[in-house]
Amino acid sequence: MQRSTNKTNAPSIESSRIAQSIGSALDRFIKNNQNQFQYASGELSQLLRDIALASKVVNREVNKAGLIDIMGPMGTQNLGGDHQQKLDVLANIRFTRALAKGGEVCALISEESDSFVDLNNEGKYVIAIDPLDGSSNIDVNVSIGTIFSIYRRKTQPGTPIQSIDILQKGSEQVAAGYVLYGSSTMLVYTTGHGVNGFTYEPSLGEYFLSHPDLKMPEGGKIYSINEGLSNAFSKPVLDYIQYCKSQNYTARYIGSLVADFHRNMLKGGIYIYPATSKDGSGKLRLMYECNALAFISEQADGMATDGKQRILDVEIKDLHQRTAFYVGSKKMVEKAMSY
Repeated sequence: MQRSTNKTNAPSIESSRIAQSIGSALDRFIKNNQNQFQYASGELSQLLRDIALASKVVNREVNKAGLIDIMGPMGTQNLGGDHQQKLDVLANIRFTRALAKGGEVCALISEESDSFVDLNNEGKYVIAIDPLDGSSNIDVNVSIGTIFSIYRRKTQPGTPIQSIDILQKGSEQVAAGYVLYGSSTMLVYTTGHGVNGFTYEPSLGEYFLSHPDLKMPEGGKIYSINEGLSNAFSKPVLDYIQYCKSQNYTARYIGSLVADFHRNMLKGGIYIYPATSKDGSGKLRLMYECNALAFISEQADGMATDGKQRILDVEIKDLHQRTAFYVGSKKMVEKAMSY
């Protein structure tokens, strides 16, 4: 009888343990923390939900990419000169549709579009997005991601969209985040009150809080840079790389910005994509890649710079503006800047 009772209680005990280990669902977390946002009237919360919904759809497409004909190149290039992958275009469509139907976003800036997209509504927000970062890694099953920045529109909703609505500095972001499609799918975001990470539970179709109040380690021993381009690096960059090697730091470079950033976020490290003799202004895009990750980094006690000034203070002159990028653990970035 005793043995039978233990068997009966075991499932309920295990269920209770699992329930206690899972954090708040994303929707509940957003609702409970809505008062942290100075414009708390529901639109930003709904916008974050729209992004989460679109990411679930993209996650599904990414996971079945090898089973249907959505892998490989489109045979076209975007304005930045990158060869578009089929999933690049598909992800851009998924996010554009979700944000257009949500109605909170009046304009969308995407890596896959030459100009901004006017969504023809009275939304109060502008979003800059890289729908599928690291897409060149799709065919070899390496982690990829989505990066987004959210800005509040400056002109009156319902009037024509102006350049002051679009060309806003990173310091004017009201929220930013990224989605990592990897061994597990994670949504990490900030609204200026710390950084929180949510892991997708596919059987329930929901994101759950798994990494509350993320903080980047102050120092680290990982450096991420494409050393294959070292012949095009300036002497200060080469000197810093040599310093990292002299300290027996570990070189880790995936080639997917979100994946490299996320690893350094958790373990401590620095990501570097410097200006080169070929790309004098750097290669990464300021508006829909670097600004978002710089905002997240600073909210997690990290640091981000273009080598001369704080990334979030760089003036925006063009939608597809490029920049050098040094981001990660504060002490490591400061050491790199000392060179």
